[in-house]
Amino acid sequence: MGYPGKNRKSYETPKHPWQAARMASEVELIKRYGLRNKKEVWKAYSGLKRYRELARKLLAESTKGKLSGSVEHDSDNIINRLKRYGLLKTEAVLDDILSLDVTTFLDRRLQTQVHKQGLANSIKQARQFIVHGHISVGDRKVTVPGYIVSIDEELKLGYYGGSPLSGESHPSRPAQVVKEITKEAPAQPGVEIKMEASNGN
Repeated sequence: MGYPGKNRKSYETPKHPWQAARMASEVELIKRYGLRNKKEVWKAYSGLKRYRELARKLLAESTKGKLSGSVEHDSDNIINRLKRYGLLKTEAVLDDILSLDVTTFLDRRLQTQVHKQGLANSIKQARQFIVHGHISVGDRKVTVPGYIVSIDEELKLGYYGGSPLSGESHPSRPAQVVKEITKEAPAQPGVEIKMEASNGN
């Protein structure tokens, strides 16, 4: 047993580090998801590998293709956890874990979700916003780009209340939809109404 306060690697490195095809695919993932380095790719692969190993173990322990007892309980826990984080579909079963891809895990990262929801203009800007403390999940500020967003949390992403980006006029915010002023709400005397023009116009 090592020193309890020492950080340990939570991922596995490739056994053959100089494989050209694997290296090219890792570089492509880094560019596509705005990752910092290959270590973040390896973390995603390691998480995928752990769930696949658990699924294979539970399937091997099942008898005649049916799960029962503690095996069924463990299987339900794993499947429900993956469903909660949007990694599996609602009707998924244990066999579906074996068909998961590393991109499924990368798509659920906070950095990816911030970009997909239009809170940042690019995937790299999404990472910058998160690291600098501009993004919140619910009322909680999260500064970890690799944070896995659950289905419930996906609808609670936004700008942190104490961040300058919470103001719609901030120049670094993505282009906002122009709000139309309807005739049903005429301007009051002495009050000037301004339209919020998009940053892209």
